[in-house]
Amino acid sequence: MEVSPYGLESLWAQGDFVTKGVAVLLLAMSVASWYVIVTKAIQLLRLSKASDAAGHQFWDTTSLPEGVATLGTDNPFADVAKAGVTAMSHHTAHKGHLHDQLSVSDWVTLSLRQAIDEASGKLQTGMAVLASVGSTAPFVGLFGTVWGIYHALVSIGTTGQASIDKVAGPVGEALIMTALGLAVAIPATFGYNALVRGNKTIIAKLNKFGFDLHALFVTGARTASEESEKNGGKAKLSAVGGA
Repeated sequence: MEVSPYGLESLWAQGDFVTKGVAVLLLAMSVASWYVIVTKAIQLLRLSKASDAAGHQFWDTTSLPEGVATLGTDNPFADVAKAGVTAMSHHTAHKGHLHDQLSVSDWVTLSLRQAIDEASGKLQTGMAVLASVGSTAPFVGLFGTVWGIYHALVSIGTTGQASIDKVAGPVGEALIMTALGLAVAIPATFGYNALVRGNKTIIAKLNKFGFDLHALFVTGARTASEESEKNGGKAKLSAVGGA
């Protein structure tokens, strides 16, 4: 089968090391961005299920250990709940040392905030890759285009032939690099924006869950919410019973 003189195969066969290097770089950027998009999307789906458990199943239990068990493992909601339980246990066991320096409310607040901050940091993992690819891929492709057109013009000047059939091939191949750069940057940009929105939603739910946990540990009841109002203004889960 005859290879098209204007396709990608021709571009690769006739390109020099710079052109091939730019093409390989764009391919690597595309693979990296799609890997981040797919893995982070799966992570957000899993965290969405965990947030549902934190908003409903957790509060339908009768003890903290039972409630933490409903959150599963390896997710920020479970980590925040475990951090709160650990903080309460630590403060209770060392009242003589901490009572005069830090109240239970402040101690639990610091512990929950640290756990939430760590979870927020983990959610941002990989986002820098998408931001970098989305902002630099068009310029990488443009560099390949400029380099290709330069060599095409040098070739035309050397041979002295400037007919359409001689110009169209090299210039068209060079412009392919711009298209490749855009093809890499556009999905990365859309993926970045979508994942940022998803992360903000998860972080907002995580902060709400942490606020409810703080109220539970300090006052023994969940903060006012739609669910607590349906239950007469009191959460089913008891901090005292789970301690």
